[in-house]
Amino acid sequence: MKTEKIWNQLRNKIDLKKAGTDLLYDIAGSILYAAGIYTFAGNAGFAPGGISGLALLLNYLTGFPVGTMTLLFNIPLVLISYKTVGKQFLLKSAKTMVISSLFLDVVFPLTPMYDGNRMMAAIYSGIFLGAGMALFYVRGSSSGGIDFLALTIKRKKPHLSIGVITLLIDLAVIFLGWPVFGDVDSVLYGVASTGVSTIVIDKILYGFGAGTLAIIITGKGKKVADRIGETAKRGVTALPAVGGYTGTQKDVLLCACSKAESYLIRSAVEEVDNEAFLMFTETSEVFGEGFKAGGSQK
Repeated sequence: MKTEKIWNQLRNKIDLKKAGTDLLYDIAGSILYAAGIYTFAGNAGFAPGGISGLALLLNYLTGFPVGTMTLLFNIPLVLISYKTVGKQFLLKSAKTMVISSLFLDVVFPLTPMYDGNRMMAAIYSGIFLGAGMALFYVRGSSSGGIDFLALTIKRKKPHLSIGVITLLIDLAVIFLGWPVFGDVDSVLYGVASTGVSTIVIDKILYGFGAGTLAIIITGKGKKVADRIGETAKRGVTALPAVGGYTGTQKDVLLCACSKAESYLIRSAVEEVDNEAFLMFTETSEVFGEGFKAGGSQK
């Protein structure tokens, strides 16, 4: 009984720690997200993609608060996507949406808007939006809107990619900026902002742990592996293989490395076997010795 009580107390502490971390990420992400929408896009005459962009358009036409409009637009999307996205993801996203809306409607109206060059506004809007959304995604949450809709459409139309669905919806919102703001430049700036935010999200989620996988097919596997170890200080995994056409025995060498080390590995292979077949492919994340440590989300 005493052991069970201690275990429950320990579990509660762990849950509280996780909840506290989630909250910190929500606050930090919401600050960045609100800066992207309110500070940079709010006064620049363009709308980034997604529900927040649609709310920004209506704010321009009606004056209704962007955060409140974002929440209202998300309500029907939550209802139709409940079974698709799952209860846990939905609850975490609802918390994120409320916090980000508070920053949009309560906190950031107390701060000045950027009133400079529109292109700079588009670029920095994309940077801040992308960074904010990446922090949401890291903790298994989202700002709602397009994420819910894209997952729901994907379930009904599995042959469509989520990226294509999201892109089409974003473009539809961005093009609405043309008649609302009255110039075609609003579309171009909206596309620029959305493009930058996509790049930032990818870099934050995948770029920090990104690497390169060298795939080498050679008849001198041991010598090539030894040379790579000497020059690049990287380990190599060797797999036996047989040429499909010639029937010749070969070795397939796999070597995970950083992009900066790709040249060293290429030079090492060419020194030993200039007839080797060498491929480099990008990896989104690399875990293990010599790279970042693995582990579960805390």
